[in-house]
Amino acid sequence: MKPLRIALYTHSTNPRGGVVHTLELANALAEAGHDVTIHAPDPSSKGFFRNTAARQVSIKAAPAPGCVRDMVAQRIREIADHVRSDNYRYDIYHAQDSINANALADCADKGDIRGFIRTVHHVDQFADPQLRSWQSRGIRGAEKCFSVSRIWQTFLRLEYEIAADIVPNGVSLNRFSPCPAHKDASIRTALRLGNGPVYLAVGGVESRKNTINILHAFKNVLAVYPDAQLIIAGGASLLDHGSYHALFQSALAACHIKDRVLLTGPIADADMPSLFRIADALVFPSVKEGFGLVVLEALATETPVIVSRLAPFTEYLDDFDCCFTDPHDPISIGTAMVRAISAEGRATALHGRRFVAACMGWDKSAAIQLALYKAVLNKESVNA
Repeated sequence: MKPLRIALYTHSTNPRGGVVHTLELANALAEAGHDVTIHAPDPSSKGFFRNTAARQVSIKAAPAPGCVRDMVAQRIREIADHVRSDNYRYDIYHAQDSINANALADCADKGDIRGFIRTVHHVDQFADPQLRSWQSRGIRGAEKCFSVSRIWQTFLRLEYEIAADIVPNGVSLNRFSPCPAHKDASIRTALRLGNGPVYLAVGGVESRKNTINILHAFKNVLAVYPDAQLIIAGGASLLDHGSYHALFQSALAACHIKDRVLLTGPIADADMPSLFRIADALVFPSVKEGFGLVVLEALATETPVIVSRLAPFTEYLDDFDCCFTDPHDPISIGTAMVRAISAEGRATALHGRRFVAACMGWDKSAAIQLALYKAVLNKESVNA
């Protein structure tokens, strides 16, 4: 089969797991010889946070309204207008989120494109009926759905009666390595880190990232390691987490450990490998994930990881790769945090990196996705 013309649509030019997934797969597909373009709304006009071998197109977007529903409606219109004005025709239109999926569904309904594929990273629980409706349409409107893990593959089968294929996340071992870099020391200095253990939580302050329980667990850890520090990095999100952030700030004040906790906000993409190497452990007891890409990135740098004993983590990790914990119990999380920086915890990180190196390359994920693309196109040609 000749090289495919592939359009990938993601919700942002900022670093989030689903966006990284899109960029890495696009890069691997482009390096395999396919004609790949990544599209994303870009109200800042700054472009993507990382270059790729694939073309990158910033979709003109106005500043987002304060209301999430209004923001989603606006983005759907902007993306659909962009698709209609794009003179380049693609073999594959592939949405990585509900917003882009609804825009492509609008275009498909009006005959602007033949159809589209959707990757479902995870499914949110929205109180707003319009957001729920858009989320459902963004799944049901696709001609084919992919998932990043078995838990969401099962969810799509049970809740939507959709048979989704799995395209897992991967990791770049060239980018994420245990080998020290000159930048490591300068970042440590810039963050004003001391000599005690450094715990890293990635994803900002969010309910599903379980940040408040991480905070309470860290307070318990300080009884063992009084000079420990907790870095909470990231936080770029389309959703409003203001109420949870307020609860977190109240908890932080009540714990009286503000001087041991550092909230960095979004970190430069180029600095993330150094941040993983600086950390003594990644604390990631999330209560809901599509896959948990940062876990692979941490393991690739031989950083011990603490994760929830829940799917999707239990799908690809075992007790030899990580420190499992009960995400609902701060005492359990704290115990895992202490264990992670012990000799036993370091051993799990080494075992985990060997697993990552053997099984989780982006080239392997791209090969799976390419085979699924071809199956969709072959079905279309038979039915044409």
